[in-house]
Amino acid sequence: MKIRALVLATMISGLAACSGDKAPTPEATTPAPAATEAAATAPVVNEVEAPNNNPIVPPVGPAPIAGTDYVVIENGAPFDPIEGKIEVAEAFGYICPACARFQPLVNAWKAKQPADVNFTYVPAEFGDQWKPYAKAYFAAQALGVEKKSHDAVIQAIHVDGKLPAEGQTPNEQKVADFYEQFGVKSADFLAAMNSFATTGKMNKAKQFFLASGIEGTPTIVVNGKYRVIGKTWEDNLRIADHLVAMERGAQAAK
Repeated sequence: MKIRALVLATMISGLAACSGDKAPTPEATTPAPAATEAAATAPVVNEVEAPNNNPIVPPVGPAPIAGTDYVVIENGAPFDPIEGKIEVAEAFGYICPACARFQPLVNAWKAKQPADVNFTYVPAEFGDQWKPYAKAYFAAQALGVEKKSHDAVIQAIHVDGKLPAEGQTPNEQKVADFYEQFGVKSADFLAAMNSFATTGKMNKAKQFFLASGIEGTPTIVVNGKYRVIGKTWEDNLRIADHLVAMERGAQAAK
């Protein structure tokens, strides 16, 4: 799948982030990643993922420095821990332009990760504009269409203009209607957006933001322990590589 949003990645030279007016509280959140030419009309099918045979590759560049390249999160924990996996979480928001520009790099980075790395997205809620999309992410995840729809949502917001962007509060019904192209009935998707399970995930995400000290998106957190503060998008991922290697070594030493 070619990523049209890759063009957007070349439009920035520095590191810009989306943020709220204040750190998230149990009633707050933040923005999102980049767009792709997703197969928008593709029906939902039972796909079997190919086994991950990616090799473990040593990180490149100088070792990151605590306080300069990353922040140690006191008593931090992964958002969605999996036994034997090292979690790399991206705090994002679908309407965040910076997240959209970051997404092509994230997609390329994820494709190279070995089997012991679990990449997960954690949607932010930095106000009314973010909330419907954060709920939509968790609904899509629960209905099994998150991987198929994720880049398409970004594309619809930041490239095609089919969904409300920054500065426009999205209508939940319109968002639910968008997911019908992935084989989910609009009514079912809307119900999932407003389900007890989604509410629980939203609260869990808010707590993760608070515990991790996340105030803007995109932000990378490694295994719940380290919040990356690189100088560029590429630098963020390079630092993440080092922190993953550090966690891998710590697990092997147990």
